[in-house]
Amino acid sequence: MANVLDLRRRIRSVKNTRQITKAMKMVSAAKLRRAQERAMNARPYARMLANVLDSLVRRTDALSDSGDVMSPLLVCREEKNILVLVVSGDKGFAGAFNSNIIKAAQALIDDRTAKGQHVDVEPVGRKARDLYRRRYPEAIYEKTSTQHDEGLSTHNETIRKYGPAIEVAGDHPGILIKLPYDEVDALSRSIVERYERAEIDAVYLVYNEFKSVISQRIVVEKLLPIGKIGERDVTVAEEMTQEEKEQAGRAAETSGISLDEPEETVAAEEAKKFGTADVEYIYDQPPQQIFRRLLPRYITTQVFHSMLESVAAEHAARMTAMDAATNNAGDMIDALSLTMNRVRQAAITKEIIEIVSGAAAL
Repeated sequence: MANVLDLRRRIRSVKNTRQITKAMKMVSAAKLRRAQERAMNARPYARMLANVLDSLVRRTDALSDSGDVMSPLLVCREEKNILVLVVSGDKGFAGAFNSNIIKAAQALIDDRTAKGQHVDVEPVGRKARDLYRRRYPEAIYEKTSTQHDEGLSTHNETIRKYGPAIEVAGDHPGILIKLPYDEVDALSRSIVERYERAEIDAVYLVYNEFKSVISQRIVVEKLLPIGKIGERDVTVAEEMTQEEKEQAGRAAETSGISLDEPEETVAAEEAKKFGTADVEYIYDQPPQQIFRRLLPRYITTQVFHSMLESVAAEHAARMTAMDAATNNAGDMIDALSLTMNRVRQAAITKEIIEIVSGAAAL
C-alpha cells in the first residue's frame, strides 16, 4: 500500500488536473456560444438562397430548349466513383465526438467498396486527416500540357489516375479554426468541378448536426447530385443516447448554457417568406445561366453550414467531456483522501501499540 507522502503527491496532481479540465470546460462553453450564434446567423442566407432556387425551378422548366439539363449538378449518374467529405474536429479531449464521425464515415466507405465502387475520402479536420492518411494512399493526379496553333497556345489538363479502391483525394487541416468562407468556397467549387467533369458520380457529407447541446446527431447526407432544392437527402442519422443527453445537460447547466434550441431571429423568419410570393419574375439572363451560377453557391452554403454546426457540436462535446473529467477528478480526490486518512490512522495506531507494548514490557 502507498504511504502518506505518495498519496499526497497523487492528490496534488489530480487537483492540478482538475483545474485544467475546469478551465477547458469554461473555454469550450464560451466558444460554444460564439459558434452557436454564428451558425444561427448563417441560416437566413441559406434559406433565402434555397427559396430563390426553388422559385426558379417552379417557374421555369428544368430542361432547356435543346432538351439538356440546365446544370450538370442536377444530372444523376450510376455511382461508380463517389466522394465522401468527412468533417471531424481539429483537437481531441472531446469524448467520442471524432470517433463517432469516423465510425459513420467508415461504415459508408465499407458499404460502397463492398458494392465495387471506388471511394475518394476528403477529410476536413486534423483528426480525420491523420487517420485516413495513415490508412489509405493519396490520390494521384497527372498534369499534361498540349501545344496548339504551332506553339502559340498551351492547354493544361489534370487527369485523375485511379489506383486502390479507397484513396484520400485531399485534406484541409486548420480550416475549422476560423472557418473562413473563402476557403470553404474554394473547397466546394473544387468538388463541383470534379462532379461536372464526371470524375465523381456522387458526393456524401458526414458531419455532426447541431441544434442544441442535447439535440445533436451524426448525419450522412447526399450532397450531389442535387435532388429537390431546399430538402436534404439524409441517408443515415445517429441520434444521441439518453445517457449522453443527460451528461450534456448537466454540463450545460453548470456552464450557463441553455438546453433549448435558440429562437429564430427576425431575419430567419423573413428568410422563410423570401421568394415565396406567387408572382411572375422577369429574368435578365437565361434560366440555364442563372442555374449555373447559383447552384454552386447553393452547394457552398450547405458545406459551410455543416462545418459551422460541426464546430459548435465539437465545442459542446468538449465541454461535456471536460465536465465529466472534472467530476471524476473530484471523486478521485475524495477516494485518495479517504485512503490517505486510513493509512495515516493505521500508522498512528501502530505507533501507539508499539509504545504501549514497550511500556508494558518494562
